[in-house]
Amino acid sequence: MYLFYEEDGGFKAGRIMAEAEASLQVEADSGKRSKIKRANALFTFESPEPAALLAQAQALAQTVDLPFLWECAPQEEFDAPALAQDYFGHAPSAVEKAGLILALHGAPVYFHRRGRGRYRPAPPDVLAAALAALEKKRLAAEQQQRWVDEMAAGRLPDEIAAAAESLLVRPDKNALTWKALEAACAQLQKSPERLLLELGAFPHALAVHKRRFLATHFPRGTGFAPVKLPAVGQDLPLADVQAYSVDDITTTEIDDALSVAMLPEGRIRVGVHVAAPALAVTRDSELDKLARARMSTVYMPGDKIPMQPDEVIQAFSLDAGRPVPALSLYVTADPQSGEIFASETRVERIVVQQNLRHNELDDQVTEAALADPQAPLPLAGWLRPLWQLAQALSAQRDLVRGKPENNSRVEYSFYLDGDPDDPETPVRLVPRQRNAPLDRMVAEYMILANRQWGALLDECGVPGIYRSQQAGRVRMSTQALPHEAIGVPQYAWTTSPLRRYVDLVNQRQLLAAAEHGVSARLAAPYKPRDADLFAIIGAFDAQYAAWAEFQSSLERYWCLRWLRQQGVTRTAAHVLREDLVRLACAPLVTRVAGLPEMERGQEITLDILGMDELALTLECRWAP
Repeated sequence: MYLFYEEDGGFKAGRIMAEAEASLQVEADSGKRSKIKRANALFTFESPEPAALLAQAQALAQTVDLPFLWECAPQEEFDAPALAQDYFGHAPSAVEKAGLILALHGAPVYFHRRGRGRYRPAPPDVLAAALAALEKKRLAAEQQQRWVDEMAAGRLPDEIAAAAESLLVRPDKNALTWKALEAACAQLQKSPERLLLELGAFPHALAVHKRRFLATHFPRGTGFAPVKLPAVGQDLPLADVQAYSVDDITTTEIDDALSVAMLPEGRIRVGVHVAAPALAVTRDSELDKLARARMSTVYMPGDKIPMQPDEVIQAFSLDAGRPVPALSLYVTADPQSGEIFASETRVERIVVQQNLRHNELDDQVTEAALADPQAPLPLAGWLRPLWQLAQALSAQRDLVRGKPENNSRVEYSFYLDGDPDDPETPVRLVPRQRNAPLDRMVAEYMILANRQWGALLDECGVPGIYRSQQAGRVRMSTQALPHEAIGVPQYAWTTSPLRRYVDLVNQRQLLAAAEHGVSARLAAPYKPRDADLFAIIGAFDAQYAAWAEFQSSLERYWCLRWLRQQGVTRTAAHVLREDLVRLACAPLVTRVAGLPEMERGQEITLDILGMDELALTLECRWAP
C-alpha cells in the first residue's frame, strides 16, 4: 500500500511500512524512511508506483482547465477528492485525485487553501483583481525583456535614457527600468555605468563622473538663489598696513593677505589678515544654512562649486584696491630667532595693495634672490623680512618635529584651456615645487595664524574646532591638542573662512574672543560642550572626504586625457611599493602587472598600452 501525503509545503508519495494511531512510517523511492503524521496523509493507493503516480499527476495537473474548474467548484469550502469526482465524472483514480490536488495547490489565484486537502474558490472580485495583476505582471515582463533585447542589440530604449542618471545614483530596485538594466548588465557582463555610456546615455566618461557626483550631492543644482547681505563692517577702523595676497592665478576667493612693518631693535610686526565673512554669515542664519549644507568649496580641474554665494564672496574676498573687513593677527617677532614677543587680534578693514599670483612671481622669487640684499627682487621690502621670519619659524617647528619637513615633492596645477565639461578641451599640467619660497612663506604664516588663534580660543575658554595629530592619528576635535606632524602645540583651521566651513565656525568664536577677551565664552555663538560643534565635525569630515575623492577622480581623469592629448606612449615612473608606481610626467599613480620587486624610488620605464577613462585606470607594462 502507498501513501500520498504533504510534507514541507510539497506533495510526496511513498510505501507504507508501518502504521500507528497518529502516524505512519513511509519509505521513499530513495530508501529514506520518514514518520508522517496522519494529519498530513491525504489518501492511500495501491497503484501505480509512487514515482509513476507523481509523474502522471504532475502531467495531468497541467491539463486541468482552471477557469472551468473554478466555475464548477462549490462556493464554500470543499474536499479535493470530492471535487475530483465531479470534475472527472466518475470515481477518480489515484492519479486523478493527486493531479487535481496538485492543480488546486498550484493555482492560489483561483483557489485558497483552507486545510489539508481542502480549498475554497476565490471570490469573483478577488479573482478578477488577481488575474488583472497577473496580466500586468506578464506585460511588464514582456516589456522588460524587450528593453533587455534592445540593449543587448546596442540600442538604448527611450525610457532607460530618460532615467539614466537616477539609475546610476538612486535606482529604484523595484522599477522596471532598473530590472531591465540589471538583466542586460548580467547578460552582457558589464557594469550599469559602462553599459549606459556605451549605449549613448552619456556623451562621454567625463559626463558620467560629473553627473553622478552632482546628482548625488547637488540634486537641486549648484547655484544659489539671490541673497541679500546685512550691512556690516563699514564702521570698522581702517588698518594702516601695506598688505599683499599670494594665490594661484585661478583663485577668486581671496581668503588671506600678509603685511609687515619694521620696528626698532631689529624686530618686525607681521600681519596675517583673513577675510571676515563671519560678520555677516552668523550662526543659524539663512547664509549659514547655505554654507553648512556644502561644508567646503568643491574644487576640480578648470571649475569649482563655491561653498558660499557670490554675493558673500564679492563682499568679503580680499580683492585689491578696496577696504574689506578682515580679522587680523599681528605678531611682533625677532626675524632671526623666530621668537614672538607679542600677539594681538583685531577686527578691522584693510586695503590689499595687490593680489599677487604664483605664475607671475615664482620664477623671480628664489631663495638666492631672497638671501642677497643686492639681488633684484619685486616687493623686496615686503618679501625679505617675511621670508626671514618664516625660515626661523619653520626651524622652530623642525626642532619640535625632530626632523626637517619634506617639501621636495613636485605638485601639479591643472589648467583647462576651454570648457571644463568638454573632454576635448586642452589640459595643461604645470609642475610646481612644494618647497618654492612663496609657497613655504605663505604656508608658514597660515600655520602661525592657526597656532596663535587656536591658543587664543583656548586661553579665553572659547570652544573651537581643532585639528590634531598624535601617534600618527589625525583627528578633529574641540580640544586644543598638539599636531605632531606640523610641530605645533595646537592647530585650528582659521584662515579659509570663504571656502571651508570649519574656518567660518572658528572665526565666529575668534570674533567673540577679539571683542570680549576672557569673558568671550559667555558671548561666543558656541558655548563649551555645544553638541552642534560635534555635529559639525562629523558632517564636515564626511563631506570633505567626498569632495576630496571627487577632486582626485577628476584630476586622474584629466591626467589620462593629458596623456592621450600629448600622445605619450612611453614614460618614466618611480616605484612607490610592490607594483605601485608614480609617473614622472604627471601626478598619476598606477599599478604595473608583473613588475618585479624593486627599491622604493627606483626609476623605471613604462610602455602605455591603453587607458579606461570610465574606470580611471591606465594599462601599462614595464619596459626593462
